Amino acid sequence: MDTIVTALSALYPAFIEGAQGYMLLAFRAVVGFLFILHGLPKIQNLQTWSKALGAPLPLCFLSAGFMIVGGTGLIIGLLTPFASLSILVSMIYALVLEVIDGLPIVAPDPYELGEFYSGPNGDKGEPPSMEKALIFTMMLTLLILFGPGAYSIDALLFG
Repeated sequence: MDTIVTALSALYPAFIEGAQGYMLLAFRAVVGFLFILHGLPKIQNLQTWSKALGAPLPLCFLSAGFMIVGGTGLIIGLLTPFASLSILVSMIYALVLEVIDGLPIVAPDPYELGEFYSGPNGDKGEPPSMEKALIFTMMLTLLILFGPGAYSIDALLFG
């Protein structure tokens, strides 16, 4: 426990208050909620996701679990840098896979294409790109660097 207190104190000598603190609270809650929404279907369809990703089942389980547990930690502001880092690893992995696949940073807008994208399995929607993983990577990095703000459990416990 002392190690966690020391690490958080070193990362965040002061927790951001006022309007910026409230914005961090809202930002944390939205990002956490989004990751829970991303993690739940993955954990419920673990075999399918593992096969589609071409990744080992235990790795997919950890990734989806970190999205759910880390997302919950972000919402309440508990161990925020560790919650963010646990999910960030998955987002960086996703980015690496997308770079290897040669995906564009931003996909062409479906309206520019004249029709919706049709994937290899006939699925419709937007073409694949790095955009979502890149945005989530930046959001999680922001939370690691700026901290959870004064309106968090971290601030109550370690502030």
